[in-house]
Amino acid sequence: MVRKFTRLSILLSVILLTFSAVAMAASDGDEDKTSFIMHHIKDSHEWHFATIGHTHVTLSLPVIIYSSDRGLEFYSSSSFVDPETHHFGVEHNGYFIDDHDKLKAVDESRSFIDLSITKNVAMMFLILAVTLYIMLSASGYYKKHPNKAPRGIASFVEPIVLFVRDEIARPNIGPKYKKFTPYLLTLFFFIWIGNLLGLLPGAANLTGNIAVTATLAMITFFVTNINGNKEYWKHIFATPGVPKAILPILVPVEILGAFITKPAALMVRLFVAITAGHIVILSFIGLIFVFESYAVGVASTLMIVFINVIELLVATIQAYVFTLFSAMYIGSATAEHGHEH
Repeated sequence: MVRKFTRLSILLSVILLTFSAVAMAASDGDEDKTSFIMHHIKDSHEWHFATIGHTHVTLSLPVIIYSSDRGLEFYSSSSFVDPETHHFGVEHNGYFIDDHDKLKAVDESRSFIDLSITKNVAMMFLILAVTLYIMLSASGYYKKHPNKAPRGIASFVEPIVLFVRDEIARPNIGPKYKKFTPYLLTLFFFIWIGNLLGLLPGAANLTGNIAVTATLAMITFFVTNINGNKEYWKHIFATPGVPKAILPILVPVEILGAFITKPAALMVRLFVAITAGHIVILSFIGLIFVFESYAVGVASTLMIVFINVIELLVATIQAYVFTLFSAMYIGSATAEHGHEH
């Protein structure tokens, strides 16, 4: 398994360096040679894969706008791109995309809702498609061969499902674990596959987007508090065994922890871990073109290979940690005796 991870990481590093080298070689001399780092990290209305010579390999994405005066409007992001500079800024039908990739109206008094399919949204659909394919393929195998040992994708999925059920859901949630196991499995596979696909060259940094991690954290927050029992709420607003004089101090702390600290911890932990990994890898690539030295190139390549191996591990660990803490929060809210859990 370690050898497979190492080989995959080396392959990813070589491909990533190749794409980056081609793109940097084609760029102008005055251009910031590290600007591609933030370009990769941030969301965009187009999906740029590589630049080969003067050809930009880019997938134009749909720009969907809703306004009270025009209703729904559909455009291609290529309509807002300058064909000479290959940057956004061209006005089209009263709209333009600025340097920060924000859709704006030429008439600033107009209000509208941006429903565009951005790079991260497209990446989310891709992750969902891959996840559904894996799950449905495994499910189909079990339906056709109910009494046989798992093979193919089923043999890959079953150990993970059993691990999430037996090592995360059951010990942390207790007798009611079956109710929440499907949610935890969905959470784990979505984050894990998103983390792994995000390491591919040209892929979008979905799980490194704070809006995505905030949404995942809020889903766990609602699942936890909607299913919270009386003892859970009593523990927050009237902690048993605590002197009444201490409650005015303790209750705000409990409320802060339940409603802010826990979801914020889930959100920030995943966001920081994934984003930091991407920035470090791309920074080492940038060093090659900044110093233009063979020695720096060799050293950076070795570091990129090493960090890619680490990132494969981090991708799995972060999916596990997010799922584990979600199970712990749900377990503390549904336990019959919260102080014993």
